[in-house]
Amino acid sequence: MGVILQSLGRTVAASVVLVILLIVLVGNVPMNHAWGAFVMRWLHVVSGVMWIGLLWYFNFVQIPSMPKIPDEQKPAIGKVIAPAALFWFRWAALATVVTGALVALMNGYIGTALALQRPFLAIGIGMWLGLIMAFNVWFIIWPNQKKALGIVTVTPEEKAKAARMAMLTSRTNTLLSLPMLFCMVAQQNGGL
Repeated sequence: MGVILQSLGRTVAASVVLVILLIVLVGNVPMNHAWGAFVMRWLHVVSGVMWIGLLWYFNFVQIPSMPKIPDEQKPAIGKVIAPAALFWFRWAALATVVTGALVALMNGYIGTALALQRPFLAIGIGMWLGLIMAFNVWFIIWPNQKKALGIVTVTPEEKAKAARMAMLTSRTNTLLSLPMLFCMVAQQNGGL
């Protein structure tokens, strides 16, 4: 077990094997449209957990902790941890949007939801909030973080301005995250 847990790749692979074992143990899984839609929804949830988990890590842990970190230790965050977290953050955002769109397409409500029509109003609002958040990740947060982290060379003034813009946009996504999650859950549970 120690060999598995010492490697992230082996840990994730073992987790996937456990899912497959669960499917096999349950047995009689119909390989049909409903099953495919379920798998896509599960992938949507997995992607979303990664995305929103990292969003909350940035806002609840990293940003508030930065002023407490001694200056000589900050390069470890800016050069190693933040770029890696931002990699997973932006790709999880994209995976969440793509898998969510596929779920809506497979279940036949994508147009109705995006048009904010009943009976898919709640999920539609959640989808639009998610799209706004993903846009923020790719087109505001990431370009500004590249400047703030020194991936792109800019003046110290531009670096400070970019860091602030990335933080404020990340906080905007945090603000939108709870209503977005509420809408996603409300749709299937009659909350709206």
